Amino acid sequence: MPADLAVIGLGHLGLPLAQAATAAGVQTVGYDIDPRAYAELAAGHTPVEGSLTASDVRRMLSGGFRPTTDPAELGRVRTAVICAPTPLGADRTLDLTAVGDAARALAARLRPHTTVLLESAVQPGTTESYVLPLLEEGSGLRAGRDFHLAYSPSRLDPGNRTHVYANTPKVIGGLTPACTESAAAFYGRLTDKVVRARGPREAEMTKVLETNFRHVNIALVNEMAVLCHDLGVDLWDVIRCAETKPFGFQPFRPGPGVGGHGSPVDPGYLPYNSRTPGHPLQMVSLAREINDRMPQYVIQRCATLLNEHGKSVRGARVLLLGITYKPDLADQEASPAREIATRLMDMGAQVGYHDPHVLDWRVRELPVPRADSLYEAASSADLTVLLQHHRTYDLQGLAVKAQLLLDTRGATPAGAAHRL
Repeated sequence: MPADLAVIGLGHLGLPLAQAATAAGVQTVGYDIDPRAYAELAAGHTPVEGSLTASDVRRMLSGGFRPTTDPAELGRVRTAVICAPTPLGADRTLDLTAVGDAARALAARLRPHTTVLLESAVQPGTTESYVLPLLEEGSGLRAGRDFHLAYSPSRLDPGNRTHVYANTPKVIGGLTPACTESAAAFYGRLTDKVVRARGPREAEMTKVLETNFRHVNIALVNEMAVLCHDLGVDLWDVIRCAETKPFGFQPFRPGPGVGGHGSPVDPGYLPYNSRTPGHPLQMVSLAREINDRMPQYVIQRCATLLNEHGKSVRGARVLLLGITYKPDLADQEASPAREIATRLMDMGAQVGYHDPHVLDWRVRELPVPRADSLYEAASSADLTVLLQHHRTYDLQGLAVKAQLLLDTRGATPAGAAHRL
């Protein structure tokens, strides 16, 4: 049976899009080369931690969503959206391998009048200089004449119950005005508002700006956290006061590091064509450096607290609470918990963890002991470190039970624990 939409890549980007499209009555097929993703979805399970629940997947399947590993399905749709992952490579630039594979698979089956959209996080210029040639060479069709091509940055906030797909504006930038309008017609079926960018590069740069904005502001407040600790100032009280300003301020809060799927991008270092500007975003580089230092700062605070109570890190029992990158989700993408656990282990600490959303955790391929009883584990641990504030945690009760508690999220009542 033909479908209206093919979502290429059933990961943290593609699954929510497929869910929104299916809920809107769009006949959707999900394509992924990974047979494990297909098997999980076909069985009614989610292949991506923290993305969708099993009940979400079952509702999608009952609504007509069809997962597949057959690339022939890509030639039977009116709209195809590439949602391939773009992880950071060893050189800290985005790896476009999966995007290229998706574009080639689609190009071999691309039909005239199809609307092709790219949602993967990419550097500006990728749609035109990388994806477009792959589609044209593989299909023999011309973008902007035979098929529509546009970029639309993903704006997902996992776990956010207020801003969901339907009420979050969608930015689109097409290769031509007709491409933009075709993309707008598609996304208009899924969301209340569509925002038209001047072109693909403006839409791509929108994603860069939004991601870098988050990282730069987190870096600022992380530096403030270190400074305030040294000065004996309660940063969380400072933020509470500052956020009462009705203009010119948006509150961000410090933490043990920056997790999530959105990585800071510096287009100045990325040679997407011969006109690379070559002007690095120094603030972005500095923000990355500051945020990357936070796990080590947490380790220093742990060592200092233990030392002040007559204990050494070596041999100390350390309990890590919340190892996901975001509260109330199972997603561990880029969570600082893994680096913190690794550093503590290297220093000789006995590390355990508790997380209501993660039943099994491995660091360096070795299992980390999971606490069955939170209060018992906290009372027996020499140091308990809150890395993520899940709503199920009774922090007031935990502060009473724990021998020593370091709160990296400022979630405990004032004076109940040592804060970052």
